[in-house]
Formats: sequence, C-alpha cells, structure tokens
Amino acid sequence: MKNLILCGKARRIYKPDGSNDDINTDYIISGRYKFHIENLQELSKHLFEDIDLEFFKRFKRGDFVVAGRNFGCGSSREQAPLVLKHAGVSAVIAISFARIFYRNSFNIGLPVVECDTSGIEEGDVLKISLTEGIIENETKKKVLHIHPLPKFMINLLKDGGLVEHIKKYKMFKI
Repeated sequence: MKNLILCGKARRIYKPDGSNDDINTDYIISGRYKFHIENLQELSKHLFEDIDLEFFKRFKRGDFVVAGRNFGCGSSREQAPLVLKHAGVSAVIAISFARIFYRNSFNIGLPVVECDTSGIEEGDVLKISLTEGIIENETKKKVLHIHPLPKFMINLLKDGGLVEHIKKYKMFKI
C-alpha cells in the first residue's frame, strides 16, 4: 500500500433482508467470538458469519468489502476494523460510515472509501487510487470519482495507523 493503489475483487455484504445498509459491528464480528477469541487470525475466520456464512470461503486477501450506508454502526470497539485489516481487507467501500468506525479504521490503518456503491457488483475487479480519488472498475471499464483523502490521512495509512505514525515521528513516548 506504499503507493496507495489498491487492487482486488469486490465482496458485497448484505443482511438477510437483502439490505446492505446499517452493517453493524456485530455483523462484522459477532460478540460471541470477539470476547472469547483473542487471536486475530482465528477471529477473522468468523467475519460476517451471522449474515453471510460463505463470506470467508470466497474472500481472498486483498479483496474489498462493499456495502451501503452507515457501515460500522453499533459499538465503538476497534475489534471490527482490526479484524477486517488482519483478514487482509484492502479497504471497505461504502456510501457512508458510522463516524466512530471511520475514525477507528484510520487509527489502525484500514482504508475506508465513501462513494456510490450501487454500480459495484460481487466479484468486480477494482483498482483504487486513494491519492488521486478514483476507483477503476476493471470488470465494467468504468471509473468512479471519490474525494481524494487529505494528506494527513494518507500519511496515517502509509504509516500503518495512528500509533505507528506517532512512533515514527516520535511525537510521544510509547
């Protein structure tokens, strides 16, 4: 991710009612696991299990999670973005995010992208330039324009998150 060009396949997330809005942190990783499994590798095997039993089977490291509005609502625990990052999710792409999830994602170095996701389908091959603000849907030969991230957010992602950024610049003793 050094050049902030991300490539992978789209993995759409839907709730049992067919909606892809309001995917909460308990859908990302169920509470029955997040309080009993400490190993992030093991925990990541249970991503989206309550709404998509096949997710982990079709997901490959580097793929994107794609959803609708208000992704990451619910609890403010960093476990949800941590497990997504540890599983190898390149970025989460959604129409909008719960603010605390959005901030927690950047804190741990997980890119999140806000855009209209209605034209992105399961399995589409995507290439995202976070610095240029574009998503190339290579499957459909279409380009989506997104707002480029501010330089300080790019730096957080390049450094691996807020704590690593602080360590790198020796802002505080950690």
